[in-house]
Amino acid sequence: MTGADAIAEILRRENTEFIACYPRNGVIEACARIGIRPILCRQERVGVGMAEGYSRVHLGARIGVFAAQAGPGIENSFPGVAQAYSDGMPILIVAGAAAAGREHISPVFNAVDNFRNITKWATKITDAGQIPDVFRRAYHLMRNGRPGPVLIEVPNDV
Repeated sequence: MTGADAIAEILRRENTEFIACYPRNGVIEACARIGIRPILCRQERVGVGMAEGYSRVHLGARIGVFAAQAGPGIENSFPGVAQAYSDGMPILIVAGAAAAGREHISPVFNAVDNFRNITKWATKITDAGQIPDVFRRAYHLMRNGRPGPVLIEVPNDV
């Protein structure tokens, strides 16, 4: 089982019906293989809005998920995540990231540092063994206290 397969299985167990996504993230294919419908949007801000709308319609009982590619994909989702944060809407953002060892080489975008002030929690998975615990904490945070978005950055090599 790959890291993407483990993430997809966690999303399935959390009753995720679809994953809003754009355009490339390893989690998308893994979700499609197990029956979670990927909905490809034409712009990242729209994908975040879809995930937020899903959470809003279900009053946070079911949480919308958005998957973005590393770099420009996650950068373009910033305004949507900021809006979800200000509205107190729980959404899960699964962002691609540069492979380990490349995170501080210019022009690599570090989503965790940049999204820290507009999410309840932003973290990076550095080892596939961390996936269950990180996702457990993410769902706990989204469901407890004031709702808000959580960002999990998953490097391509994880």
